[in-house]
Amino acid sequence: MTSQKEPQEGHSTSTKVTGPSSWSKVSCPCCTSTQIEPLVLIQLAESVQPITKQWIMSVIAAPVKAGGAQLLVHPGEDMKGDMIVVAAPRCTLHRVTEELGLCKTYQDGDMKAFSFEDRDNFCNIDDTQQFLTLAERQFIVKHEMDLMKALEDQRIPGIPAPAGKLKARESILQKLEKAGLIRSITPLHDQERLADLGKQWYSQKSLWGQPLDYIHNYFGGTIAYYFSFLDFYTLSLFPPAILGIFITFFLPSANFSTAIETDSNASSKISDDDHLSVSSYMVQAVFSMLWSTIFMELWKRRSASLSYHWGTFNLAEQFQEPRPGFHGEIGTNPVTGRLEPLFPDWKRKMRMGLVSVPVVGFFLGLVILGMAGFYFCERLVSSWHKESGSYFTAPLLYLPSIAHIVYTNVLGNVYRNVALKLTEAENHREESSFDYHHTTKVLVFTFFNNFAVLFHIAFFKEDMPLLRKRLSSLLIVTQVVGQFTEVVVPFLVDRFLTSANRNLKEDDPEVDHLQAQGSLPAFPGLFAEYIELLVQFGYLSLFSCVYPLTAPLLLLNNLTEIRTDAYKLCKLFNKPFSAPVANLGVWQLAFEVLSFISVISNCWLLLLSPRVKEWTQEAGLSSSQVIVIAVIVEHVLLIVKMILAFIIPDEPDWLQVKREQIEYNSMQALKKQRIKSTRVDGKLQKAKMGE
Repeated sequence: MTSQKEPQEGHSTSTKVTGPSSWSKVSCPCCTSTQIEPLVLIQLAESVQPITKQWIMSVIAAPVKAGGAQLLVHPGEDMKGDMIVVAAPRCTLHRVTEELGLCKTYQDGDMKAFSFEDRDNFCNIDDTQQFLTLAERQFIVKHEMDLMKALEDQRIPGIPAPAGKLKARESILQKLEKAGLIRSITPLHDQERLADLGKQWYSQKSLWGQPLDYIHNYFGGTIAYYFSFLDFYTLSLFPPAILGIFITFFLPSANFSTAIETDSNASSKISDDDHLSVSSYMVQAVFSMLWSTIFMELWKRRSASLSYHWGTFNLAEQFQEPRPGFHGEIGTNPVTGRLEPLFPDWKRKMRMGLVSVPVVGFFLGLVILGMAGFYFCERLVSSWHKESGSYFTAPLLYLPSIAHIVYTNVLGNVYRNVALKLTEAENHREESSFDYHHTTKVLVFTFFNNFAVLFHIAFFKEDMPLLRKRLSSLLIVTQVVGQFTEVVVPFLVDRFLTSANRNLKEDDPEVDHLQAQGSLPAFPGLFAEYIELLVQFGYLSLFSCVYPLTAPLLLLNNLTEIRTDAYKLCKLFNKPFSAPVANLGVWQLAFEVLSFISVISNCWLLLLSPRVKEWTQEAGLSSSQVIVIAVIVEHVLLIVKMILAFIIPDEPDWLQVKREQIEYNSMQALKKQRIKSTRVDGKLQKAKMGE
């Protein structure tokens, strides 16, 4: 399922493999080639003068020691055009591959951390397009351009001050983007391979299976891990979906009628037919707890296997350079001793405490305000329906839930933009720190925005019919809206808003193909997609015992989601840069936290079921005794969860052996290097003594 027939990458390239004419020269003899592969397109502002374009090209082609990226550049049609095409020489690709800690296939067939000195013993080392995937080659180009720094104060030719003034150690690429000289930087598509990938991916007739290896090679690790997780999650929905259908339709005691009582005690008195039997309720609750645990543990094993297969399980932990958006006063970094922008940590904490925290609190207050409005409308519509006594007003009972769902979705979209602005204002130095704080802000709000009203209904109002109605409304409305935005809108956009490549022919000038690729909108990223999956997982693991049809509805949605996400990625957006990754990162932790909370949620939902309440009353148990019993059961289930997590290793045994072998080989290589350097130093000392 993870690999399907893939054309050899060496037979086709991003647009066309061109000869060395008009490309910048390389100083290394081993990097000289009769064919050069265009990898990245830089689109300049139309007002950029030829002298400025020439300076940008010279910086990109300059050696790393001179503050450049040591890449190959091509002016496009001519020096007056608004594009620069970038490629990478072999030595640059190999050097950065070692710096990133990527593993590649060794001569003995095992994956080993790539070493530039030992490069001749790695497979396909002479064929760059086989040795590195297209996504890896393009990421390396962007990685090197991000590291371009001005070594001293200077002025960008053709740009007046202050916009054209570069300070020492300032990021050149960031300066060019801020000055409006660069409109976009885009990885180039390989139209032939993209079309073949589409046939195997979103156009295939079979309901199941994704070419994950092909996706990884073409789009990179970040994209491949998302689709791998979506694929694994969708497959894992089959057991709870089958159980939910069985409980709903084949157990006579599990009646999910949502008929509304018309007597004065309708809000508090609940008929037995409106609830699950205790057996089915218990089965669904316990199953949800166990399923969420086993799902996450098995995913971690699969994730580890993929990281080995894709050569990213040994990624190097490097001292991170300042991210492109970081700014501050130029000073000496106490760690590296180099000149770079510095920003006091106390200022960042002050901004977080005096700006970010109050703004996040304000939006959480808006969530509470929306929840209060939902309850008010719920009471208003219920009283209206009660007074009218008409069946025609019954559908109106769902209007408060639908209105609140729309409100939370709009609020969530607004907050995501605000969270990004807040994190940018905090001015984090490292990209990882920026991503962590941004994601944390969004996750906290998302959990509160999507689940606060459900927890309040369940544990404060203790209204199971309302909770079931609310959950069913959430699933139905979000799926209807989601299917419209995921299926209908992309189809209309691609059908009526002419795509960039629709009117192009193979014999059209290559420049037209390049410009067409840069005209598509930028890929918005996977942030919203992970948020959607996280909310789905929360509905399923936290509350599905109240509404067992949650899993079947999510399964139907995700079978469509896989195809529509793939279609949008291939057809409607520019190709994104994708960094090599070894797992889901902070998203994996978020899913694990929800899995832990699911144990507590399902335990207390089980306690609040009417049949269990009836049992406790018949047994003569006081409320305090019931709480004690519930806490004991909760802790027992948590222990069971931890035992399951311990029993199922995060990595397969064979992968642990491979990791230990790599660590051992690295230690041996380091020991040999030390012995060699010691011998060299000894010979030098003897030579000096002899003189």
